[in-house]
Amino acid sequence: MKKFTTFASVGIPIDIANCDTDQIIPARFLRRAKDDPDYPGFLLHDLRFDADGNETDFIYNQTPYRDGQILVADLNWGCGSSRENAVTVLVANGIRSVIAPSFGDIHYNNCIKNGVLPVRLPSATCDHIRHELHAAPGAEIMIDLTSQSVTGPNQSVYSFDIEAFDKLRLLDGLDDISLTLQHAGAIDEFERDYRDQYQWIF
Repeated sequence: MKKFTTFASVGIPIDIANCDTDQIIPARFLRRAKDDPDYPGFLLHDLRFDADGNETDFIYNQTPYRDGQILVADLNWGCGSSRENAVTVLVANGIRSVIAPSFGDIHYNNCIKNGVLPVRLPSATCDHIRHELHAAPGAEIMIDLTSQSVTGPNQSVYSFDIEAFDKLRLLDGLDDISLTLQHAGAIDEFERDYRDQYQWIF
């Protein structure tokens, strides 16, 4: 997965508390492959499109927010089901980070595993940043994972916490397979020793 070090982008304010995974990607799209050319359109689909498939006035459809790659959300982003698609659809749209006061636990971990940085900031701070983004469409947010800091549209700097192991994974771009392959030498050695010790099995 793509490494996350320092990243700046237009911020997208999402003023929805308890935005669950079924809102992030509705269940009827879960069987669709990630390489489906329509896949990016499934993100927040029922908020972005009406019953006839026409775009609504939802903020993610508006210029310049539609080109943003950092979401600033409200309380309990990604609650609900454990579907990993709620993160892969973010990735399909180039979303690199979600900033929110709190996250669904499984969704938070799925973000880490897929290269999306989940940033927890106080509710009042998230409200303030979203207000700034509404007031100045196209305003950018900068995130520095190394220093664990977020620079808002007005250049205020906010610190955030992240587990050391999660930080390492994102900085080095290590998904679950990459983490396992770091031990490829030890795995190969074990397999050789196992074959030597239990030749009768093979």
